[in-house]
Amino acid sequence: MTSTKRTQRPEKIRCDACPVMCYIADGRAGACDRYANQGGALVRLDPLTILENKPQADLVPFLDREWEGELLTGDDMFVTAVGSGTTYPDYKPAPFIVASTVQGADMITVVTEGIFSYCGAKVKIDTDRHVGDECAAVRAEGEVIGHVTISEYGSQMLSLGGVHHLTGGSKKEGRVTCATLLALCNGEEVTLDIDGGAEMQISAGAAPVINGQREERMRVGCGSATVGMFAAQWKGLVDEVVVVDDHITGVMSEHQAGKVIGWEPSGIRIKGRRSTPGRYFQVAQPGTGWGGTDLTDPLTILDTWKPAQARPGLSLLMVSTTGEHAAYYELDQDLTPVQKDMPARLLPSVQRIEENCEPALASVLFMAGAGGSLRSGVTENPVGLTRSVQSALTRVTVGGAPVMMWPGGGITFMADVTQMPKNAFGYVPTPALVAPIEFTMRAADYAALGGHMDHVVPLSEALKGMTGPQNDHRLAGRRSEASKTLWPLQPKALK
Repeated sequence: MTSTKRTQRPEKIRCDACPVMCYIADGRAGACDRYANQGGALVRLDPLTILENKPQADLVPFLDREWEGELLTGDDMFVTAVGSGTTYPDYKPAPFIVASTVQGADMITVVTEGIFSYCGAKVKIDTDRHVGDECAAVRAEGEVIGHVTISEYGSQMLSLGGVHHLTGGSKKEGRVTCATLLALCNGEEVTLDIDGGAEMQISAGAAPVINGQREERMRVGCGSATVGMFAAQWKGLVDEVVVVDDHITGVMSEHQAGKVIGWEPSGIRIKGRRSTPGRYFQVAQPGTGWGGTDLTDPLTILDTWKPAQARPGLSLLMVSTTGEHAAYYELDQDLTPVQKDMPARLLPSVQRIEENCEPALASVLFMAGAGGSLRSGVTENPVGLTRSVQSALTRVTVGGAPVMMWPGGGITFMADVTQMPKNAFGYVPTPALVAPIEFTMRAADYAALGGHMDHVVPLSEALKGMTGPQNDHRLAGRRSEASKTLWPLQPKALK
């Protein structure tokens, strides 16, 4: 009997970068595609991203190139947490605690990636169209991932994600929520459906597509504001102007702006709830027509004219708050508006409304809370970091981008994803997002809050000690709008 010798397979190694704790075979990656087994060693697949303080002349996406080993200083280079790795299981110091000297000041930046279940996205969609009722569910792939919040000035707001959708529902709900947040935060396009409302394709920094129609303009103002802004430009060119708006429809002859410049009464009557002179609420239902209403014919909001003031031949301009819809009418012998061709004299004013509308965009703000586990990677006494952030001794950035810090307890922040290097976000299949976060402070302040001083290394040494595949670093050029913000290592703004 001939015996055959089995080839022994290489042992799998266990990754401890997140609670999933994958066993990874040689040459394979874990479930998150961020860590892999390379010859029995756990390596990070994402390159460490270093921000360059070299503003681009034009507004361009973050450009990256391989780091070629050139000398890096804190004045013009900032090690972001993109690709740095996490502190899980949380007792470990942050992957990088980097010392640098900036303008003669000794600075420390603690660089780590956080595993965020308590996170989401606040999405601002510039549109006059009705996308859905407040609190209406927002779905991706049929799963509820958030809801519509309030309408702002020319924008609709969505709140997406959060721990209840990530972990509190079905496995599919958590998976879809995580995947949608990841795509949005990395600048990719996603499709969202709102219960009882619109279907949308949105991506950060691009015009939203609503029910198949790409938005072009964000409205110049409500109907009342538009009347006030352009009253003098319409005086003497037309007898009456109505700016149709779902929120506040403006009527020139009744409005205070018209009265101040001596506009004569026209005898017009508007269906709707009159607020103050020349300002009407609820003239129609919300929709995707004129001024964010359900109107396809603006004359629907007009009642009979007052015969004591109206007259045959009286001219009427009706226009929406973006100038997308506009029509011209004249009253006939029965005081009924009859549509006519738009006179050349009125075209510049309609174009002026369009000109004053900003381009419509979808904006995505990543929002998260930095909990005790992440903070322990900065200091053995996590509350010390919280108090340092709250007292402005420590600056928080996300991939080098500035954040808006919420007042009150904890470290809760929001950051514009378009200010970050591309592909700054990852995920773990728990499910949760992995996001970069950096804490920058003066070296003396870091020591005072009980930081991990034994793990502080100079910037150059931190980069030499990196492990992983070749070309493990990339340099990301800052966007021009980012250059207007504070450089993350700027010591002057820290107390």
